[in-house]
Amino acid sequence: MVSATIVIAIDAMGGDHGPQVTVPAALDVLKEQKNLKIILVGDQERIAAELTAHGASVGDKLAIQHASQVVAMDDLPSFALRNKKDSSMRVAINLVKEGSAKACVSAGNTGALMATARFVLKTLPGVDRPAIITPLPTIKGHTHVLDLGANVDCTARQLLEFAAMGAALTSAVDNIKRPTVGLLNIGEEEIKGNENVKEAAGILAASGLNYVGYVEGDDIFKGTVDVVVCDGFVGNVALKSAEGLAKMVAHFLKVEFSRNIFTKMAALLAMPVLKALRGRIDPSNYNGASLVGLQGIVIKSHGNALRYAFAVAIKEAVLEAKKDIPTRIGKEIETILVERQAV
Repeated sequence: MVSATIVIAIDAMGGDHGPQVTVPAALDVLKEQKNLKIILVGDQERIAAELTAHGASVGDKLAIQHASQVVAMDDLPSFALRNKKDSSMRVAINLVKEGSAKACVSAGNTGALMATARFVLKTLPGVDRPAIITPLPTIKGHTHVLDLGANVDCTARQLLEFAAMGAALTSAVDNIKRPTVGLLNIGEEEIKGNENVKEAAGILAASGLNYVGYVEGDDIFKGTVDVVVCDGFVGNVALKSAEGLAKMVAHFLKVEFSRNIFTKMAALLAMPVLKALRGRIDPSNYNGASLVGLQGIVIKSHGNALRYAFAVAIKEAVLEAKKDIPTRIGKEIETILVERQAV
């Protein structure tokens, strides 16, 4: 049986590097994956020039969709939504809306991407707000964490929605039948946390999800649960703290191994271990956050992602398209709502 071709729309102009990164990354993924077509959206001349520079051209598996505008990294979401209707970001999302593409990938302005995606694609029935989710490395592999910044203040009901969406995505991409879900808190005891978190805990316990209770910050990296749920303020702080810690450890290792001839020799001996460690914690290997809760697949790449990292984000889009993540999330949300009404 021949698999259907999956079409991915890429905002080729988004991020800090634009076509210099997005185009070669797209070409890399096309070489690796069969039954894939990519539509590069943005300035046609710049994209075509970049393709030529890499010895490539448009064809059955690669197309260019011209867009006359670009959303700047400092554009306000409201400004981008009102005044940049022909931006590469907006056009790429429109391709998903009209069914010409199964997913969209962008390294552009996060706020504008979320606002535009929500406006164009709309949320799934039963979903109040979309959330940002991404896997983070753990000693057991990885765990999915949401929300990572889309919603600073969340109600207990919204945290329940995040849990359902996170569980559905994790079940699909990691092939886990009933992913464990934990609610991020300042302690594991029932008395800990603010009233909103306590209310959410009660709702989650009665939801039918595989909810195991509160987890703390260190549990994220222990891999205690498959899905960690929190509001966007807490989640974004946790994410940025983890990224900062990884950079600090890398810096200290470089400084210490460079102190003298003996430490440099030790560095040479330790090089295989250091490379393996870097591979385990390198953020590039986890690039590609999903905007879940929408009627379509939108993947947010880190703005300063380079070629390899952006390719990872494209592969995440392909995987979610194959797994039909929006449909799975919609069914999970519907099940949760039905069970809540029955209580």
